[in-house]
Amino acid sequence: MSKRSRTTRSAAPPSSPASAQNPASAKPAAPAPGGSGGVASTSGRRVRTSAPAPRPPLQRYRGTILGAAIVAAIAIGGVFLFLGASQPAYACATVLQPEPSATPGADATPRLGQVTRDLGRAHVQTGDRVRYEFCPPTSGPHYNDSRFGPIATRFYGSDARTDPQGWIHNLEHGQMSVLYRCPEGCDEAAQAALRALQDELPPSPLCSFPADTSVVVTRFDDLPTPYAAVVWGRVLFLETLDPAAIAAFSAQSADRGPEPQCQAAVPGASPSAAPTAAP
Repeated sequence: MSKRSRTTRSAAPPSSPASAQNPASAKPAAPAPGGSGGVASTSGRRVRTSAPAPRPPLQRYRGTILGAAIVAAIAIGGVFLFLGASQPAYACATVLQPEPSATPGADATPRLGQVTRDLGRAHVQTGDRVRYEFCPPTSGPHYNDSRFGPIATRFYGSDARTDPQGWIHNLEHGQMSVLYRCPEGCDEAAQAALRALQDELPPSPLCSFPADTSVVVTRFDDLPTPYAAVVWGRVLFLETLDPAAIAAFSAQSADRGPEPQCQAAVPGASPSAAPTAAP
C-alpha cells in the first residue's frame, strides 16, 4: 500500500461512541397519523394513551336530578300547605239532632232549647285541630288568645271564617252565639236579616250587656237546621231566623257561663246586683 493511501485512510474522523450509544441524539420519529388518537412522544419514545372512561349516568345527570328533587319537594310542601289551609280547624264526630220539646206544666213557661253534655273547658293552642263529640259544640276545648278567642261580638258574613274554638270561649263568658248555615243563611235577604239581628235583641238578662257586646252572629255549616242559637251547655235549633224566639232563649239561658262577666251572673248573687264589667 502506498504512502498516500495510508494518509487518506487515517484522516477520516472516527465515529463518536457517545452518538452511537445515546438514542436521544437520534432524530425523533414523526408522529403516527391519526392526530391525538392514542400515540404521544415522550423523550423520543412513542407512548400509547387511552381515552378517558365515560362517567356513570348518575354522575353525569346529578345536577338535573338534584334540581328535579328540589322542585318536587317544594310542590309537595305547597300541596300540604294548601290542604291544611283549606280544611277546617275542627271536626265533628256527629251532628246533634233537635229533640222534641218537653210539655210544660199549666202555669209554667216552656224552657227553650235542649241541654247538651258538657265537653269541658280545656284551652288549646291557636290553630290546633279539635274533634268535637258533637256539633254544634256548646262547650269544649277552645282558644285562649285575644286575637282568636273569645272573638269580637259582631256579625260575620258568609265569607268570614270563624272557628268554634273561638266562639266557645264567648259561651264560657256567658255570651250567646247565633249560628247559620249555607245556603239558607247566605242569600242576600238572609244576610241582611242576620246583620240586623243584634239591633233587634234586648240586653243580656243578668249583666244587661247590649247585644252588640254580648252576641256573636256567625256562619257554621255543621247544623241540622238552617239556624241555631247556642249558650254554654244549651242549644236552640231553628228552621227560620226568629228574633223573638232567640230573645226568649237569651232571657232564659244567657249570662250563665262558667266564667261570669258581672256580679249578677255569679251563682248565688242577688238578682238586683248591677253589672260590674263588660265582656
